[in-house]
Formats: sequence, structure tokens, C-alpha cells
Amino acid sequence: MTEIWLTSNRRVILMSMLPLGLLGALGLAILWRDTPSLLNLVATLCLIFSLAMLTGLLLQLYRPRIAYRDGHVLFYLQARHPIAVPVQVVEAFFLGQGPAHLPVATASNTKSVNLVARLSQRATEWTHKDVKPALGQWSDGYVTIRGTWCEPLTGELVRRLNRRLSEISRLLENEGNETQQ
Repeated sequence: MTEIWLTSNRRVILMSMLPLGLLGALGLAILWRDTPSLLNLVATLCLIFSLAMLTGLLLQLYRPRIAYRDGHVLFYLQARHPIAVPVQVVEAFFLGQGPAHLPVATASNTKSVNLVARLSQRATEWTHKDVKPALGQWSDGYVTIRGTWCEPLTGELVRRLNRRLSEISRLLENEGNETQQ
């Protein structure tokens, strides 16, 4: 079973769904009226577009940013599948600061609080991964999750993440020692 450690920013996703819902409702209202066929075509296209976009946003609404399953920390920083990193490779979580990467940011110096995961330097295969830049960055053994697109980042959240990481690491280490005996 997947254990969710960090959720997405549901407020932003819900706000994004509002105009798409209105567009779909407008398209549906036009289709219910007896209107010229060209207007019906435009209304149908609006309805299809809004339903497709709402479906994608609905999937993002319930998709975490970080989760744990079967000895792996899952980083959801790509469009499709999470990047599964063995829990032994993840050393710690801490807060950082970096560019917000907002689509409508007027100033290039817009900053956001970010969550950073430090990975073991010995695990060179995890040094760099390609991720969606709006969601984060993965380079030099550090995974940065942009705070703009996840739940509010606090010191308590970071302590909870590190505590859970430590508990799971110890549990897996103890299981490994028991199987060797």
C-alpha cells in the first residue's frame, strides 16, 4: 500500500478547475438551446476540451508529490510515473528556497519555499534525473520539490518526513539483519 508523505497543492488545482468548469457549463448550456450548427460545434469543442482538462486536473488533485511503497520513496515529478528511489538512498529532507516557476510570474525573482531531499553521494545512479521543471529539479544528488505545487511546507512537516524516513530505514535494516541470521 502506498503511504502519502507530501500532497499536491489542492487549493491551486481547485482554483484552476473553476474556469474550466465554467467553460464546460457554458458549452453545455449552448448545446441545450436550439442554436445554429456552427455554434453547436464550438460549444461541443469547449465541452470536450474542458472535460479533458478537468480530468487531468482531477488526477493531479489526488496525486501526491512524495509517497512511500515497498522500500522506495516515490517522487512524483514527472508527467506519468513516479521515480522510485530506494529508501536507503534518501538521507534527509530539509527546507530551501528557489524560483517559484509560476506561469504568470511577472518578476523573474519570484521565490518560493521548497522541499529538498538529499540523496546519498555513493548512489551515483541517482545523481540526476529529468523531471518537469515546474514541479522541481533533480541534480547533484538533491531533489528539489517546488513549494508552489505542494501542500504548505513547514518545519513540522520536515520533522515528520525525517522521522518517518528514519523509522522506515531502521525497520528495513532490522529486517535485513534478521534474514541474514
